[in-house]
Amino acid sequence: MAEVEKSREVKKQKAGGSVATERTRTGRIYMPNVDISEDKDNLTLYADLPGAGDEDVSVTLENDVLTIEAKVSPPVKAGDHRLTYAEYGVGDYFRSFTITEPIDRDRIEARMKDGVLRIVLPKKEEAKPKQIKIQAE
Repeated sequence: MAEVEKSREVKKQKAGGSVATERTRTGRIYMPNVDISEDKDNLTLYADLPGAGDEDVSVTLENDVLTIEAKVSPPVKAGDHRLTYAEYGVGDYFRSFTITEPIDRDRIEARMKDGVLRIVLPKKEEAKPKQIKIQAE
C-alpha cells in the first residue's frame, strides 16, 4: 500500500477555474489497493481498507468522480508496553476515480466485510451492450 503524503491535500476550486490545494489534516494518508471488475450490468470495486470499520468509511459519487475515504484510529496501547518495531503504519485512506460509464446512481451499493469495501455501480440501460439482430434480405 502506498503512502500518499504526510498531510492530506484537498483541491479547492477558485474563481477563474484555477485549482489550489489546502492542507486540512495532518497524518499519514494511504492509497488503498483496489481491484475493479466489469460485466454487462455493473462495475464493481474492491478496496482494501484494513483497520477501518464500516462507520469510518465514506463513499461519494459527485461529478462522475467516485471518492473513497476512511479514517483509522491508532491502536490503543495497553499497560507498560511500548512499540519497539512496526511494519504496519496506521493512517487514513483516500482514493478517487473518474467514472466514464453512465451509472444508475439510485442503485449504487457499498458493503464492508473483513476490511474490504465492495462498491457495486450498476450501469444505466443505455450503457449496457445491446445485441443487434441481423436480418436477411
